[in-house]
Amino acid sequence: MNDSEISLFEEFVVFHGKQNREKLQHVLSWIQTIGDKYGAQNHLFRSEAFISDTAALPPNGKDRKPCFNESGEAKANNLRLYCLRANEHVVFLFNGDVKTANKAQKCPNVKEHFLLANQLTKVIDEAFKEGEIQWNDDLTLLIYSNDLKLYL
Repeated sequence: MNDSEISLFEEFVVFHGKQNREKLQHVLSWIQTIGDKYGAQNHLFRSEAFISDTAALPPNGKDRKPCFNESGEAKANNLRLYCLRANEHVVFLFNGDVKTANKAQKCPNVKEHFLLANQLTKVIDEAFKEGEIQWNDDLTLLIYSNDLKLYL
């Protein structure tokens, strides 16, 4: 990546900041709450992939605060941000979109983001196994070479 490119997560924020501001704010609030209050506990992420560790935000469940539509009514948030929860301290944030189908693989909006997140998760997991990415002693930071390149 060079300086003129933006990350997948930045792309997500820029696009949905224009298209889905309330839904995006809900997702960003969860990221902040997870980081400030809970840590990246597994139950705070949606498990949307059965073959990899790919997860999604916002979390699901009746105790999760919903976002609100333009008229102020509570509504489930169908905006998905795909990510890899590496542990309770480190989360790789990818990209996503508004999910309109029951399964991510069947949704024209999120399918490509979901598939890419699964590929990235697989490559990152492999880099951990090969020792190209390692943890510091307290598992809060990643250690890797500055010239590390991961290929899909």
